[in-house]
Amino acid sequence: MKGIHWLALLPFVGLFGGLGFANKVEPYVAGMPFIMFWVVMWVVLTSVVMACVYKLDPANKEGADE
Repeated sequence: MKGIHWLALLPFVGLFGGLGFANKVEPYVAGMPFIMFWVVMWVVLTSVVMACVYKLDPANKEGADE
């Protein structure tokens, strides 16, 4: 597997690995309990990370052969 594809593992580790850390009701962040904020934050960050993987992957360059 290419090195850049290891970056795609980051959201999985952040979301599921951090649930033990984020398993709190308080403090409230943006009106949400902390655990809900944690999940929503990682949903947004997953989109950012996947966009970075897409942009950095040389197979997605214009005119690249498969």
